[in-house]
Parts: sequence; C-alpha cells; structure tokens
Amino acid sequence: MSSAATARELLAEFPVVDGHNDLPWALREQVRYDLDARDIATDQSAHLHTDLARLRAGGVGAQYWSVYVRSDLPGAVPATLEQIDCVRQLIDRHPDALRAALTAADMEAARAEGRIASLMGAEGGHSIANSLATLRALYALGVRYMTLTHNDNNDWADSATDAPRVGGLSAFGRTVVREMNREGMLVDLSHVAATTMRDALDTSEAPVIFSHSSSRSVCDHPRNIPDDILERLPGNGGMAMVTFVPKFVLQAAVDWTAAADQNMSAHGFHHLATTAAAMEVHRAFEERHPRPIATVSTVADHLDHMREVAGIDHLGIGGDYDGTAFTPDGLGDVSGYPNLIAELLDRGWSRSDLAKLTWQNAVRVLGAAEDVARELRVTRAPSNATIESLDA
Repeated sequence: MSSAATARELLAEFPVVDGHNDLPWALREQVRYDLDARDIATDQSAHLHTDLARLRAGGVGAQYWSVYVRSDLPGAVPATLEQIDCVRQLIDRHPDALRAALTAADMEAARAEGRIASLMGAEGGHSIANSLATLRALYALGVRYMTLTHNDNNDWADSATDAPRVGGLSAFGRTVVREMNREGMLVDLSHVAATTMRDALDTSEAPVIFSHSSSRSVCDHPRNIPDDILERLPGNGGMAMVTFVPKFVLQAAVDWTAAADQNMSAHGFHHLATTAAAMEVHRAFEERHPRPIATVSTVADHLDHMREVAGIDHLGIGGDYDGTAFTPDGLGDVSGYPNLIAELLDRGWSRSDLAKLTWQNAVRVLGAAEDVARELRVTRAPSNATIESLDA
C-alpha cells in the first residue's frame, strides 16, 4: 500500500485534531458573517482554505475554531462574542457535519458519530479586558483555550513580537493562568514571548498547549518554540501543535515576509489582512519579488526535531488555515493533512506515533485539564482579583 493510501486509512481511524483555524475571522472580514455568502457546505476554494468537503478530504476529526479578534480592535470583548456566535451558527447550520464539543468525551463522541468535533479557542488575552469574570464567561460560552497574547503585549503578558513590557507574566497574568486551570481552559502559549512561556510553565498546574507554533531551532522566528521550552513539555504534560505558516517554518521566508509586511503597511493595510484588496496587494508584491516556497517536507523537518526534543507524546498539528495569506506546497488548504502524514510515514514514523500526533495527544491534554479543574474547584474559590490590586 502506498504512503498516501496508508495515510488516508490512518486518518479514517485517528483523524486530525487541528489546533487553530481562523475561519470565523475570515467570515467576519469577507462577508460580515453572511453565512449564505460563504456557505461552507459548498466549494469555497476561491475564497477560503476551509469548507466541509475539504475538511473531510483532509481527515479532520476535530477543529479548534479560533475566535480571534485583533488586539488593536476597539471593543475586543463584544467582538469576541460575535466570533463565538459565528461558530455556533456554523454548528447549527451543519449538524450532520459538525458537533459542538466542550470536553474530551465530546471529541470522542463526535469521532464515533463521524462528525467533526468543534471547539473554540480565544486568541489573545485582550479578549478578557483584564477581567477574570470575563474569562470565566468565555469558558461558560464554550471557549476551551486562550492564547495569552496575540502579536501585541497586553497589560499582563509579553508577546513574542512586541517589545518586552512586564518581563513575561505579571502577578495578574499568573492569576489568569491559575484561573484558567481552575476552569479547565487550556493555557495556549503560541504568540507569547519565551519569558512568558517560562512563567506560564512555572505557574500552570495543568498541561499547556501551543496551538500553532513550530521549532525555533529549525526556523529562528520569535513565534516559534525554543528547545528549552520543548524540553519542559513532558514534565508539564502539554503539547506543541506544529503550524504550517511559511514565514514561521522556512528561514528564507522570514526576510521576505518582513518586506511584504512593510509593503502592506505602505498601502494602508494591516499586515494580517486577507480581504480581496489586501490580497491583490500581496499578489502584486509577489510578482515583483517571488516568495520562497515552503513544502510538506519543511513542516516535517520541524516535527522531526520537535519529536526528538519533546517526545511523540507532546506533539500535534495546528495549521492556521484562513489566518495566513500563504501556505506550503502540498498543504494549500485543509484537505492537505494526508500529504503530511504520508511524508512522515516515508520518514519512518510509526502508526502509533501518528495516531498520537493526529488525535490521541490532543484528546488526552484536554481531558487532563478537565481533571485538574475538577480537583481545583473543590479547594479554590473563583478569584475576584483585579489587575489594579495585583500589579500596582
């Protein structure tokens, strides 16, 4: 049997749990949540990386939908609620394909039913507006991880791509982590500074995740994970979910991306914009300056290194589809996961290794966070601390 056929067979039993997909933000930006205009039950390849047919073709069995909002967007909390509402509408519109999932048991139930478990992750601590009560409300609404920062610092945590402000996590930031542990919300360390990663690992009583980050040793970008952090994941029980974004996985793409981002700014666009007009600016720049091309092999190089450092029990996949303008060859949209699995098979990864990578590790980590929360709620009341009281 070919590697491609073996990959498809494996994914039928152990589908991909993908840690990060920005479809809700793309729907907001492109059509302001008009789900008829971007009906994912139909072919959306002209507009999106994601639709139901391609999720099926990719062997996706569970998806963390990002309920991201930009950190410079006024009114981050109501905008995050709109993102959550978008995910709920998607699930309600497509009950045969999608199932809301709040727990590891829900993920397994969805797999047994042949539906895609749909979870949510908030991308950036600015979405709680320095309020622990808002954090708890997001959990009550179904959010099961929060990335502590996005591209910019917030008042209590340093980002990987901003000038240091608090030196990692502030006292309030550590309280946020402890409150997430008490709720059962996974602490996501993608986007954060290495100092923040270390402070969070020192603080967290539950496994942490990186929902979409790769290896800094393989590609020296601050969005990636240093080896000393990967080495700590076995002790914490957490996992790192490799991302596909070329500017994070291919060293040659780092400099090109910096120039492309400057070009976007010069034309009045945010560097993360994916509107039609923004993409036209991207395409024109690329015609003048051909971009370096990442491939399936590029991503597999990261996974090989991360397995060596962290171990197979601590790896997963977080493609960042619909949150990036460019993708690697062979991983152009959510249908591409079998190509990565086939590449890893060719590199000698075992079936048991791949089952952990695609499904088992992510289910275990969420279940472990639930176990910690059950214990903490017996001994610890909800915190009503404020940033003013802790960080003054």
